[in-house]
Amino acid sequence: MAAQVLSAAVLEWVAARDFRLMRRVNGWTPPGWMRLWMVAATRGGDGWLWYGFGAAVAVLGGPVRFHALLAAVLAVGLGIALFIRLKRWCGRKRPCALAPHCWATLLPPDQFSFPSGHTITAFAVAGSLTAFYPALFPALLFCAVSVAASRILLGMHFLSDVLAGAAIGAGLGWSVAAVVRCA
Repeated sequence: MAAQVLSAAVLEWVAARDFRLMRRVNGWTPPGWMRLWMVAATRGGDGWLWYGFGAAVAVLGGPVRFHALLAAVLAVGLGIALFIRLKRWCGRKRPCALAPHCWATLLPPDQFSFPSGHTITAFAVAGSLTAFYPALFPALLFCAVSVAASRILLGMHFLSDVLAGAAIGAGLGWSVAAVVRCA
């Protein structure tokens, strides 16, 4: 019983901070360059950015390229399966469904917010490819963080959705890469 009360209190504390940030973000009008960056990041996170990294690895990745690509594909596939189930199970509404956003006009891919699928896939790719190509870490991290930030700033997700997505995606990416490396 005490654990349920504690978990409810923690969830309430997180939700209060999520809603406070949502109200600030929804009322803020960022400069044009940031709007362009956020829309480009979210569209890249639809898959195009990761297809580009995959093509570059396939062509320039050296002898470990097939292992790296296998790890990325497996991590992303597991991430997608997991976020689809979690979104349906949690049923958390998106910020854009709860309050109007003053500048973002993108439509969400589905009705549920937790966790961020874009962020899971971004960090799954970043984690798995970084395990094989550590020199790519800064570029992959920049891209993954950009996708994650775009989901918040465009009103698609709460901060906790994105933080959970980053943790899940990074964990999947690194774990799958470790298994593929050992195989």
